[in-house]
Amino acid sequence: MMDSLKELIERHRRFVEERNWQKHQSPKNLVMALTGEVGELNELFQWLTVEESWQVEDDAKHAVAEELSDILIYLTRIADELGIDLIAAAHEKCERNDLKYPREAFLGNYCRPHEYKNRKK
Repeated sequence: MMDSLKELIERHRRFVEERNWQKHQSPKNLVMALTGEVGELNELFQWLTVEESWQVEDDAKHAVAEELSDILIYLTRIADELGIDLIAAAHEKCERNDLKYPREAFLGNYCRPHEYKNRKK
């Protein structure tokens, strides 16, 4: 069983190479493909209520899993093509978010990130 992001990246890199698709794997093309897949995921949730979106099951859940898989594959392809360690970059972003949105500022109140930013001014 494959369970690491590195294994997924390597598997899909081989997939692309075996089909001679490398010429199509520019960051621009991959971002465009990623955007299309995000749009397809969006369509699955578009007319659901908030409550319905928490209760996706059976065929609908399988469709969501398919789109999320496509998104993950394109996301990792972009990172691979640009030489970005996606896990390291995500951890760095978490660190910046910890500083930007300190936990103490959100204790005891319900405030979304953009509301906190506007309150700080």
